[in-house]
Amino acid sequence: MPIRIVITGGPGSGKTKFVERLKLLPEIEHFLFFEELARLLLMENPGYRRNLSEFHREIYSRQIAREQAAEGKSFVTDRGTVDAFAFHPETANDVGTTIEREYARYDAVIQLGSAAALGEPHYVRDAERHETISEALFIEKAIIGVWQKHPGYQFVEAVNDFEIKYRNFLNIIRTLIVSNNN
Repeated sequence: MPIRIVITGGPGSGKTKFVERLKLLPEIEHFLFFEELARLLLMENPGYRRNLSEFHREIYSRQIAREQAAEGKSFVTDRGTVDAFAFHPETANDVGTTIEREYARYDAVIQLGSAAALGEPHYVRDAERHETISEALFIEKAIIGVWQKHPGYQFVEAVNDFEIKYRNFLNIIRTLIVSNNN
């Protein structure tokens, strides 16, 4: 039975690093891995920042297409369709869906807590992560708001030790895989 897992979180939560490390695990070598679309689309067309409605419709459309192409296969995705609702709530109406319909696409949602919750110097801004600590925490709360009612939602707190956070995350992943195989 395929398992569909969303990894989500605000800026500085470790999503990309955690997904990259997951790809190296033998027990999930058969999974497909989907990169975060927002980052890819902004690199393709920085003009999307000026039209959020179009931007989130495009993210939704591409996410749906790749999930449909993966039919019958297990996958891990860096963000899921519901994430768009945290950033642009109008997206659900724009694309003609409901949060319940989108929840049904995924078996598990793991939200990683942002390092912004730990303050300076744990939260580092760069060319791609330009949000302030307060903006990052606002985004984290918005993501919690849209995902927390998903029956497979789990939150991994930010901690000072990245490896401890990764082990906590990995324990959730391994539990999902074992329970799915039984």
